[in-house]
Amino acid sequence: MQQLLHPSDYLRMPWKNGGGELLDIYAQPAGAGLGAFDWRASIALVQRSGPFSHFPGVDRTIVLLDGVGMRLESAGWSADMATAFEPVRFPGEMSIECTLTDGPTRDFNLMVRRGVVQGDLVVVRDRAVTLPSADAILCFVAAGTVNVVAGDGPARRIDAECTWILETDAADARPIVALSPLTDDTVALVAIITRTAS
Repeated sequence: MQQLLHPSDYLRMPWKNGGGELLDIYAQPAGAGLGAFDWRASIALVQRSGPFSHFPGVDRTIVLLDGVGMRLESAGWSADMATAFEPVRFPGEMSIECTLTDGPTRDFNLMVRRGVVQGDLVVVRDRAVTLPSADAILCFVAAGTVNVVAGDGPARRIDAECTWILETDAADARPIVALSPLTDDTVALVAIITRTAS
């Protein structure tokens, strides 16, 4: 199953801890709340410094989309997010304090439930890529435009801020997916999801 989502399809909702808002792009199972998903992609709207929500048993990858940046700190761990489109990974049960550098940010978030699915995040910029087969592929175009082709299907143009999703059932063949940037400024964040438990 393939689908193309536009920004108007994203659901605006509060963070799990109520400290901010997010744009919920997609979750599996469909309609799963913030405590019951297998995997989820969203955009966090970080308006002020403060703690991140706790997600026990969840592995998180976040990517700065825009804004000056922020510093994340926990006991024995820290990350300075000052450059856009560089993934930072951490376990969701960590107690993390976020300090904004200079004003609000937007951040792409991939969350996967440990022991249920694995999720890799690939940043596609200046060259075409062929993606490994997976149970699901989600492509969020952060800037520019890409062409995506799944198997022998037609090419689909995906514009900035839109998301293309491919999901396969266990009995389905997994098509090869090719992704090609169409503009010099293209940045696509591609989540590759593989199920580890039935």
